[in-house]
Amino acid sequence: MTDITVHGIPGSPFLRSVEVGLREKGVDYQFVALNPGEFKTPDYLVQRHPFGRIPAFEHDGFRIYETQAILRYIDQVFPDPALTPADPKQRARMNQVIGIIEWYFFPKAAAPIAFNRIIGPRLLGIPGNEEAIAEAMPMGRTCFAELDRLLGDKPYFAGDNVSLADIMLAAQLDLFSECGEGRELIGGTTNLKSWLQRMLTRPSFIATEPPQLLREAA
Repeated sequence: MTDITVHGIPGSPFLRSVEVGLREKGVDYQFVALNPGEFKTPDYLVQRHPFGRIPAFEHDGFRIYETQAILRYIDQVFPDPALTPADPKQRARMNQVIGIIEWYFFPKAAAPIAFNRIIGPRLLGIPGNEEAIAEAMPMGRTCFAELDRLLGDKPYFAGDNVSLADIMLAAQLDLFSECGEGRELIGGTTNLKSWLQRMLTRPSFIATEPPQLLREAA
């Protein structure tokens, strides 16, 4: 039995990535659901994540934050099945896709579009900023086009097997692809749409479905 605890807000794609990683490994864990704003409290900032983000992860007293770091830790501590390719070129491709997610897609496309189209107006009662959405769309198009090119006709980004890149990107695209802008972006791809559908049928993704309220909002 493992002593793993994951803290986060249901529906977060970053939290979902970690949960999917654990489920792909068949590892049991305890989930601690946080309320919005709880990850900004002094206790959380001191004990879990000084930058006030989610998820936060603990294993046998070892605490770590940042999704990519957590996933890489899980993959090393629980090696079967491997989620990091042994081949250097395939591993480099996985890392490249993770870089696109973290540096370009999420902060410059997904976050502004999702907040102004879904989270703000549907959940917080804040009017969406159409200008911010319009400004984010060119980066969204660039990201989708490049990810589609990198995937090509392969089943997964690093080859024949699911990798950390597939897990992180599918968690990001699930709800995003249901809003109008997301549908437009993924509809313009050749390979990503079928890849996403294939990823979302995996038991690990089915078991970590986001709350229905978020899906309805999207």
